[in-house]
Amino acid sequence: MIKIKSKIDLVILAGGLGSRIKKYLNNSPKPMMKFQEFNFLDLLLRKVCSHDINRVFILAGYKGKKIKEKFHKKKINLVDIECIIEKKQMGTAGCLNQIKSKVSDNFIVINGDTFFDLDYNQIINYPLKKKYSLIALVKNKNYKSNKKLINLKIIKNDITYSIKSDLINGGIYKFDKKIFKYIPKGHCSLENDVLPKLIKKKKVSGLKFNSFFLDIGTPSNLFFAKKKLIKYLERPAIFLDRDGTINEDSGYTHKIKDLKFRKGVIFSLKKLQKKNIFFFIITNQAGIGKGYFSLKQFYKFQSHMKSLLYKEKIVINDVEFCPYHPKAKLKKFRKSSNLRKPGNEMIKKILKNWPIKMSSSIMIGNSETDYLCAKKSNVKFLYTKKNFKHLLSKIKI
Repeated sequence: MIKIKSKIDLVILAGGLGSRIKKYLNNSPKPMMKFQEFNFLDLLLRKVCSHDINRVFILAGYKGKKIKEKFHKKKINLVDIECIIEKKQMGTAGCLNQIKSKVSDNFIVINGDTFFDLDYNQIINYPLKKKYSLIALVKNKNYKSNKKLINLKIIKNDITYSIKSDLINGGIYKFDKKIFKYIPKGHCSLENDVLPKLIKKKKVSGLKFNSFFLDIGTPSNLFFAKKKLIKYLERPAIFLDRDGTINEDSGYTHKIKDLKFRKGVIFSLKKLQKKNIFFFIITNQAGIGKGYFSLKQFYKFQSHMKSLLYKEKIVINDVEFCPYHPKAKLKKFRKSSNLRKPGNEMIKKILKNWPIKMSSSIMIGNSETDYLCAKKSNVKFLYTKKNFKHLLSKIKI
């Protein structure tokens, strides 16, 4: 069995008042700002949970109950979400003390009002060594800020200040837990209090990214984001059946030792990943309802598969499954459901959470129920063959 190293936790800072864009918030917290039918925080969560993350902590503040009602104790793409509401404004550093005893030894922190589409793999795997922090930097394209983390420069991996540099803080950090030695109790800011001191001590590394970046903290930035974000995110999808399509079907496959990828799957998905598409797994899992394995076993198996694929630089953006069956042994799963293929409710659920170009999307499966699900969703369908590579010439995205 291939061993997967311990995963990293991720923290989203979602406690700001949003005072500069208050009149556009409609009595909602800033991260819940609507972008067409999606809200910003949901899009951000879907993005980060595509990666090999252990848990997500959302640190909420103003109107935090609305965030907690939507996300607390939920799973997004197999990742557990925990929402914590601060009792009073504690700042972007002070609020971190709430998860001091919970978070992994290394952890990622991101701002809940920025969308920085960088390669999280580089952040996850970056060795901090004797540093306390890594900051992801981006070129300043006319963003005005009163923060101190502007005019930054990288010299021998260390961040320093330079009035001639146009690099700014991109709102994504990797921290070692030693950072808590520099975060006092009470109100405290990462940008203004903690990180400037650590930069002077040469305890902060930097990585520059040329990736898509925006924030929603000011009216001008918000208007820009409203025009650009959904258009940027929208892309075709490949909907993948699981057993018999991605992996060999051993009959109600649920044990990690039985996970064997079908011939050509890794090669083909890596190649397709370069086309800027989404990958979604939609899978009937009647074995749960029939009592052959538990929900916990399903999540463990599916998380392992996700990690193995991520190690190969294949990102599974989301997973939907159906545990129901009309003849299920367990009463709570005994029913007919349109979630179960040939029904297409799993695809409909994905469409509610992701901006997808359905006209150029494809479904791949190995059964008639997969074909009928695709037909109901008006997407092209391809049957798997002995070698998944044979499908590449037929996939025009």
